[in-house]
Amino acid sequence: MATRWRQRRMCVLVAGAAPAPAAIRAISARGAFLETNQRLPLGSRVELSHPDAGTIVGEVSAVARDGIGVAFACDARAVAFALAAIASDMSRPAQA
Repeated sequence: MATRWRQRRMCVLVAGAAPAPAAIRAISARGAFLETNQRLPLGSRVELSHPDAGTIVGEVSAVARDGIGVAFACDARAVAFALAAIASDMSRPAQA
């Protein structure tokens, strides 16, 4: 859920050739929970593209009725991706 200090930007979840919209509910260097209508088998390899944080590859680690969990490698790239996504979601565009 977005709060007054965090605005979630829509991401693109790609598994195979079928891109799907997704919103990051929670994220860390270890992984993320994505709100999406896409349901994939556990262990599926996916790619998550954030408009400001870039792209990261992960593996489906959980499936819930409202989304999926994706595990990252928990390396420097995952830390950078998570921090960029959080910082991007916390910044607000300039008001005209």
